[in-house]
Amino acid sequence: MKKTLSLIAISLLLAGRTSAQDRDVLVKIGDGAPDFEVQLFDGEKLATRALRGRVVLLNFWATWNPPCLEEFKRVPAEIIERFEGKPFAYLAISREDTRDQVKAFREKTGYRFPMGLDPGREIFSKFAAASIPRDFVIDRAGKIVYMTSGYTEKGFSEMIRVIEKLLE
Repeated sequence: MKKTLSLIAISLLLAGRTSAQDRDVLVKIGDGAPDFEVQLFDGEKLATRALRGRVVLLNFWATWNPPCLEEFKRVPAEIIERFEGKPFAYLAISREDTRDQVKAFREKTGYRFPMGLDPGREIFSKFAAASIPRDFVIDRAGKIVYMTSGYTEKGFSEMIRVIEKLLE
């Protein structure tokens, strides 16, 4: 009986956590991705409408967040290189970090892929209220087809499968 009650309690706890994460999301699968313009680390500006016609993986992250850093370890080989030359774009947007913090992070890690800056959370707040990393897969028509919160190996692998399917 104790074991059953413990399993029920754990299930309720996890269900509550999932519900809280769901409340943090301001968009849903099937919605058109909100339009925005982001300043990239190199100073250029990118408007999302320029990405139409491509599958987009939009990632919100922060330099101080351990799950974000774990996810980034997989990005160069499993995202950037894997989908190079295909109608695909990867856009990592740093939430709340300053340009100097992102610069120091890039120098320390050697990452050179495009990074957008969202120091005031203006862009992030169009998609969610809390929790990073947060990934949104957007199809060629600009609709959100997949999203995750947090980082797990399984979730990351599933996201890759979704992208591959959209690029077929």
